[in-house]
Amino acid sequence: MKVQEITKLVSIMSLQEKIDQMLQIMGFFYMDDEGVLTGPMRDLGITQDDVDMAGSILGTFEAEKLIHIQKKYMEKQPHHIPMLFMADVIHGMKTIFPPPIAQGATFNLEMAEKCASVAAKEASISGLHVVFSPMVDLVHDARWGRVMESTGEDPYLNSCFAEAQVKGFQGDDMGKPYKVCACIKHFAAYGGAIAGRDYNTVELSDNTLRNLYLAPYEAGVKAGAGMVMTSFNTVNGVPATTNKWLMRDILRNEMGFDGVLISDFSAIKETIAHGYSKDETEAAKKAIEAGVDIDMMSNVYAANLVKLVEEGKVDEKLIDDAVLRILLLKNKLGLFENPYKDASVDEEKTLVLTEESRKLARQAASESFVLLKNDENILPLDLKKKIAFIGPYTDNKEMISSWAITGNAKDCVTIKEAAEKVFSSDRTVYVNGSPVLGNDVKLVGFGDGAPKEVPEEEQEKMMREAVSAAKEAEVVVMPIGEHYMQSGEATSRGFIDVPEVQMKLFREIAKVNENIVVVLFNGRPLDLREISQTAKAVLDVWMPGTEGGNAVVDVLTGKVNPQGKLPMSFPYSVGQVPISYNHYSTGRPAELSSDPRYCSKYIDMPNEPLYPFGYGKSYTEFEISQVRLSDTTLTDSKSIKAEVSVKNIGHTVGTETLQLYLQDCFASVVRPVKELKSFKKVTLQPGEEAVVSFDVDEEMLRFVNAEGKLVSEEGEFNLWIGNASNTKNKASFTYKM
Repeated sequence: MKVQEITKLVSIMSLQEKIDQMLQIMGFFYMDDEGVLTGPMRDLGITQDDVDMAGSILGTFEAEKLIHIQKKYMEKQPHHIPMLFMADVIHGMKTIFPPPIAQGATFNLEMAEKCASVAAKEASISGLHVVFSPMVDLVHDARWGRVMESTGEDPYLNSCFAEAQVKGFQGDDMGKPYKVCACIKHFAAYGGAIAGRDYNTVELSDNTLRNLYLAPYEAGVKAGAGMVMTSFNTVNGVPATTNKWLMRDILRNEMGFDGVLISDFSAIKETIAHGYSKDETEAAKKAIEAGVDIDMMSNVYAANLVKLVEEGKVDEKLIDDAVLRILLLKNKLGLFENPYKDASVDEEKTLVLTEESRKLARQAASESFVLLKNDENILPLDLKKKIAFIGPYTDNKEMISSWAITGNAKDCVTIKEAAEKVFSSDRTVYVNGSPVLGNDVKLVGFGDGAPKEVPEEEQEKMMREAVSAAKEAEVVVMPIGEHYMQSGEATSRGFIDVPEVQMKLFREIAKVNENIVVVLFNGRPLDLREISQTAKAVLDVWMPGTEGGNAVVDVLTGKVNPQGKLPMSFPYSVGQVPISYNHYSTGRPAELSSDPRYCSKYIDMPNEPLYPFGYGKSYTEFEISQVRLSDTTLTDSKSIKAEVSVKNIGHTVGTETLQLYLQDCFASVVRPVKELKSFKKVTLQPGEEAVVSFDVDEEMLRFVNAEGKLVSEEGEFNLWIGNASNTKNKASFTYKM
């Protein structure tokens, strides 16, 4: 339809019809076991008419179901307006790729775009129109469960991945076959939750908000994302969902977002619990004035907006504007011409979880793995040695994360299944050794999916088998780590270590075999002090997804050389968090202080993380030259070329990620001690050398000053190029306007 036709359609709709377009409810309202329309849940407080006319649903997928719902809906819709179908597709639909935190570790934007494109194809075939992804929230606190949905702690890296994922989901036209609308979330600063506790409030200065947290959202908006989701938290003391300054001034006016703004799950109603709205009527008024177009899973708009307009307390133009944006999105998706878009029962059977998509998942997983330690070059494994795989992830299909809700663990390849194709059966054993979680850990609220208790006598038997196997082995590979339900929404943790039942196993194995290779499964940075001190090697594989087992074996055996880099610092202790490499300096920085006591430090642990942002080892060694600058003066009209020579001085082909960092030494507001500004990957054969160069221009120097203006300022700058954020490979230059 033409825009003029959409505008005319809005003008002839009744007020109630328009408000119904702004209601989103769960798909199960429409389906029972026989697949017929049913009434709403009683406690939501919406009518059957609201259900019949709701403009969108979430959480339901599969082509047959959604085709059925759309058909029934269109039969009742007086203006033949199609319904929008949305769902959380975080890191794959049926083919599950590594989670965003792991994709961030690849530093491979092309890979992220490809993974999002495959997810879009599988989602659209399954009947979906909008995916609630990417989550671009910047996070410095590993206690926060939703770390796994973010690409990490750095605004530049997160911005790059936000753009890549939006392009992957939407392409250049979301209405084309196999494309969906992307939804940037959660606006804004959701990752800054105090104490890492999910749904908690956020306290950030305007300087930190603008210079660190907002950039990834803007990158997603500039990439063309058709939807943005509000966050649960407060910003400047006002819940984001009813924060007019945040949504209208910053998102709409400053960033130029003209798409659909949707609340998170019941977030408008939750402003009452915040103590900001006294009742649902006030919450509805504040949310529509803030510019929220769709009320997800609450009755606040449906039950209150008609009355507010009729009483003159809300301008109906606000309703018209919101509905116009919703209908324009449906039009961009081509739903007026084809309400079912790409939904296909037949293609859902043949074009989902294909051999090609599995191949991509395998590559993405292996590229995301971060080699944290490799003493005595114990990796790659010598297949001639006796090897024991001991740990609860040895033959475990649950490696797709708690937010891969559309995937199925049964489709995953386990480490044992993959290893049996490569390792000799007479030199290799596989033992679980322990459950993933001990009986002391209770995952409350997770329903039937929560792990069942394992009797103590069975655990003791598992331990005896493991110790016996370790004694006979020359190398022990230990696949251990978090339970997949310990990361994700509502999984904040006060202690971020490997479950104690597994640590007990680790300690017992270490008593009888010193050659331990830990394969770490996790959705967040963990406290790895004990593991790092004891194990010969540590390979972080995150929650690797559908092809996880094959990817792990590829890297353990050297078929693939690990190249992942940490997108988030691994703390020395949970007492350090929140922690990040790009922190602000203090007046008494420990590294520059002549007084060992009166400086900014801990007295019981170092300031530095155990493993810093950007860190990751390889099976080969790279030699990086001193930084060379084409000039020591940068101007508005003349950039500087910064370069290094990189040589593979090892014995195997490998890929290194060169990272460029800048520091504004003296500015009108305090700037971070170091900021990532660019990165490049280079693959080299043994003995091969290459020059890697970066163009440094004025745009890289910009920041938001105390007056809220985006500026660059004359002065001195430090520049580093290295393979981790703690690189010392520095040069300096001066910027003159």
